[in-house]
Amino acid sequence: MNQRDAQRLLDEADLICPADVVKSSVERLAGEITTKLKGEFPVVLSVMGGAAVFTGHLLPLLVFPLEFGAIEVTRYNNDTQGRDIHWSLPPRDNVRGRVVLVVDDILDQGITLAAIRDKLLEMGAKHVWSAVFADKALGHEKPIAADFVGVTVPNRYVFGFGMDAYGLWRNLPAIYALKD
Repeated sequence: MNQRDAQRLLDEADLICPADVVKSSVERLAGEITTKLKGEFPVVLSVMGGAAVFTGHLLPLLVFPLEFGAIEVTRYNNDTQGRDIHWSLPPRDNVRGRVVLVVDDILDQGITLAAIRDKLLEMGAKHVWSAVFADKALGHEKPIAADFVGVTVPNRYVFGFGMDAYGLWRNLPAIYALKD
């Protein structure tokens, strides 16, 4: 895809969540997470690359000590359809006996987040919490529900604020949806 095609992708997209709503949702989430985890000294794991933007906005608002790390697991690989789970950067062993907060960009089908939770519990995590910026409204049960949710988005392919469309536009301060 070239620059002109990338711009057309954005120009033709529908705005789903404006930047001011994104900002206020992150602030609300930080308050909820702080209330719940302030006495826990958790390991906070950001799911790269989608959660990088969300995590960067969230971490400075958490007012408790934490240990930070990253994991990388994907089903999409710059595509719009999920496939098999692939671990590029698995969790470290510092999760054993610890409370872990997984920070991710979106809860779509729930398969990836459920796999992350299961792996962390297998590694001996005491408790696994999850915070997602966006929860996609699919209209059916998912294998996992996030403990902390910023916004709910429609069942469309969304991008911006860390989420990508064909590997592009993670840098947007708002959330958009591809045209159906």
